[in-house]
Amino acid sequence: MIYFDHAATSYPKPHAVLSAHARALRDFGGNPGRGAHRLSLAAAEMIYECRCRIADFFGVAEPERVVFTAGATAALNLAIHRRVRRGIHVLISDREHNAVARPIFALAEQGIITYDTYPASGDVEAGIRERLRQDTGLIVACHASNVTGRAVPLEAISLLCCERGIPLIVDAAQSAGHRRIDLNATPCDALCFPAHKGLLGAAGLGVAILSDSAGEPLIRGGSGVDSLRREMPELLPERFEAGTLPTPAIAALLAGVKYLDAVGIDSVTLREEQLHKTLTEGLSVMNGIQLYEPECIGSVVSFTHRAYAPEEIAARLDRAGVMSRAGYHCAPLAHRAIGTPKGGCVRISTGYSNTERDALRFLRILEGCLKMTE
Repeated sequence: MIYFDHAATSYPKPHAVLSAHARALRDFGGNPGRGAHRLSLAAAEMIYECRCRIADFFGVAEPERVVFTAGATAALNLAIHRRVRRGIHVLISDREHNAVARPIFALAEQGIITYDTYPASGDVEAGIRERLRQDTGLIVACHASNVTGRAVPLEAISLLCCERGIPLIVDAAQSAGHRRIDLNATPCDALCFPAHKGLLGAAGLGVAILSDSAGEPLIRGGSGVDSLRREMPELLPERFEAGTLPTPAIAALLAGVKYLDAVGIDSVTLREEQLHKTLTEGLSVMNGIQLYEPECIGSVVSFTHRAYAPEEIAARLDRAGVMSRAGYHCAPLAHRAIGTPKGGCVRISTGYSNTERDALRFLRILEGCLKMTE
């Protein structure tokens, strides 16, 4: 089997991640922050260690800024809603995932905000500046597209937002764990990402690294502290962490971050760039193949074929042992921007577990799939 669907979720997980998840169920069986007995304390200590490792991984000095959520979508919704005020204008890129687009669309339909999209290609900074208004109160940036890997110049956007005093939310779902992100160099109001993709953890957990505790929580409930208060606590991270945290998933994330620290994030980036080069060069010489933004070097390659629908290609690849994904990838804005046909495109996405041999085998298998007749 060749697993080329890392943009959906990483697989296979490192052994250390699997072991950490199982160990948490076995040894950290207490509820963190909900008791002073040894099992509760062990869980709480592990969770704090994970906050510290994530903070260090992304260049943040204060681990309390690391807020755990039910996934990257929940993190992005939290980040958006805590900064929305009635009457503000919002800028989002033309590559946003529905995790950003749908909350923004809903707020606009309710008459709470107005919004515009800026192009994530070309001179991105100039495109943003052209669309800025006096009432622009929030900018959202998809750091790397889940369809083509198109990356925006985060440092320039961050500087622009700092100059204007506009909160910046960064969707790092496809960049966290794939490339270096240093929030010292690119400060933002919120950096949001999942545990289960580039960071190699388990599904059902996301992270929002927040700049402060301002704004209203999306979910209210028990936090383990200030139980007599009618309102959520004022301090991070408890203000935005209602309910029991998923201890096993956090343990898996901690193991994933440790694994990446040992490997080196630059080594991950280099391998994925080498695989991208092999894949795009091989696909570019196949008859009938159209590549989308092949110049966007990263972990994602997308294509269509003039004679076969994307779903048909993905099905044939699956039967041949290659895991890929066809369709619109929950990102219709991105598909509109790059001009894919009806049915979207086929996406192959790599991770550190993939090898050059995988890429070359995939190219041979695809050629065979495209020559098949029903």
